[in-house]
Amino acid sequence: MKFNSTERYVATDELRMAVDAAVTLQRPLLIKGEPGTGKTMLAEEVAESLGKPLIQWHIKSTTKAQQGLYEYDAVSRLRDSQLGNDDVHDINNYIKQGKLWQAFTAPEQVVLLIDEVDKADIEFPNDLLVELDKMEFFVYETGETVKAKHRPIVIITSNNEKELPDAFLRRCFFHYINFPDRETMTQIVNVHFPKIKSTLVKEALDIFFDVRNVPGLKKKPSTSELVDWLKLLLADDIPDDVLTNRDPSKAIPPLYGALLKNEQDVHMLERLAFMLRREKR
Repeated sequence: MKFNSTERYVATDELRMAVDAAVTLQRPLLIKGEPGTGKTMLAEEVAESLGKPLIQWHIKSTTKAQQGLYEYDAVSRLRDSQLGNDDVHDINNYIKQGKLWQAFTAPEQVVLLIDEVDKADIEFPNDLLVELDKMEFFVYETGETVKAKHRPIVIITSNNEKELPDAFLRRCFFHYINFPDRETMTQIVNVHFPKIKSTLVKEALDIFFDVRNVPGLKKKPSTSELVDWLKLLLADDIPDDVLTNRDPSKAIPPLYGALLKNEQDVHMLERLAFMLRREKR
């Protein structure tokens, strides 16, 4: 099994090698990178490329590791026992399988995405060490051990909001998705907009990378925001020459709301435009 780029996703040689290495080693693939560089989408495309089902576990700040295994609803069982419900005699009626349980017991090998692992409590990764390493866990309520029928391909994403424990990192194959260079970004744009004019791509990328290179930006625009911006530029009510004929003394790009996400960055570009106009006088 080899992972390759798909119709919707451009993967660099390094990323393809990282996916293949993690599959060969049977280790979770830990993916880091700037928000918007396609970390979550990678799992979707790996599943499509390898022809595997995808199970997604999106982590929140309140997520506990136990939820990935199973949850036992003791309150509902107590209520049903008081009401005389026959379901109370089978404890399995009150156990909700988590994403790991689903991945372990799937009839075929699946791709398991654990998305944004760094959002959860610092102990979250450590709480999954044994389960991800041995591919099994024990259900205390029923006394059974759930073992993986087929070892899932595990992809874990992180936005670097928290440092991950060393013990967890040792069990992963790591890859950092570098921000795409201009050539790769051109390929990504062409994947999303196959009929786009090359002149528009050139002008858009000139502006996009100029904005990213402005020092002191609180949030640099990402790949996904470039795609959104181009989608707007290609809309029917946007003139074709909106970029080619724009005033070069203006640092604020048209429809900047797709690229810039906070007022500090907008004000910074406005100040740069003002200083540029003063220098030309």
